[in-house]
Amino acid sequence: MQQKLITFAVPCYNSAAYMRHCIETLLSAGEQAEIILVDDGSVKDDTPAICDEYAAKYPTIVKTIHQENGGHGEGVNQGIRNATGLYYKVVDSDDWLDTDALKKVLARLTTLVARGTAPDMMICNYVYEHVEDNTTLTVRYTNVFPQNRLFNWTHVGHFRPDQNILMHSVMYRTEVLRKCGMVLPKHTFYVDNIFVYQPLPYVKSMYYMDLDLYRYFIGRADQSVNESIMVKRVDQQLRVTRHMIDCQDLDELKDQKRLHAYMVHYLSVMMAVSDIFLLLDGSDEAKAKRTGLWQYLKDHVSTGVYRAVRYNLGGLTDLKFPGSDKLTLGVYRQLRKIFKFN
Repeated sequence: MQQKLITFAVPCYNSAAYMRHCIETLLSAGEQAEIILVDDGSVKDDTPAICDEYAAKYPTIVKTIHQENGGHGEGVNQGIRNATGLYYKVVDSDDWLDTDALKKVLARLTTLVARGTAPDMMICNYVYEHVEDNTTLTVRYTNVFPQNRLFNWTHVGHFRPDQNILMHSVMYRTEVLRKCGMVLPKHTFYVDNIFVYQPLPYVKSMYYMDLDLYRYFIGRADQSVNESIMVKRVDQQLRVTRHMIDCQDLDELKDQKRLHAYMVHYLSVMMAVSDIFLLLDGSDEAKAKRTGLWQYLKDHVSTGVYRAVRYNLGGLTDLKFPGSDKLTLGVYRQLRKIFKFN
């Protein structure tokens, strides 16, 4: 049997209200795709039955895995363990893919595979779909990556603060994900940051298409990126940040200057995000956690990496003059109004 071009993993947890739309967009890829629906212990609605329905209707495309609740990360892990596609992409069950863009991406990948030049990572744009005011915001990388050709880290430009590579924008070669040994923590939100970050040193070739592929639904009250929920779940954000501190030795990447710079930048962003949500909490316990996180970084990386993170975005959220915390939150709220990222 010919290998599938791509595996789509769709972690589903009580997703019956919206998952059909997601799945239908993935089905537009036809027999090139394998769709793994991971029912993560859903008990409140018809998610398990919907997963089984699609697996029965499309037996050569859709697989269903029912597991005890392990969280989003374990859903992604389960997909990686069972994937047979050359490429692997996670699509959250409340999001979807643009079908026209998907056809173009898969056609290009088919050509590259036939030429023996399949990249380790395919990158496309993603679009914030804001439900609260029916607006969109597209994150594209035209100033960062060469378009429509193979390239490596030496060709990568500078990222703006709003241009991190996210789960939404990447398709990894499945073997890259397995080779890096990544296992996402269970019962933890925000692990998509680990999913993107940890494999990056194993990526030797990339390809970017200026297409708005991933549609990121944002604004639902119970969503994990809702600000109030992020404050309540800040311990999970800290767990993810510590995992990212530990999973790579950035000093080993010094000779790969662009890769090293980007990974320092990404880690610094994670420190900044953690700082902001601890500041929003405002309790004495949160202040102690903030101090503890910076101490954890200092204890687990070299002096050079620590300074690089502090002199990047991370340091801008951990200022030490009177009124600095209020200033940091004021800047955050202005950026939130502009970019509407949560």
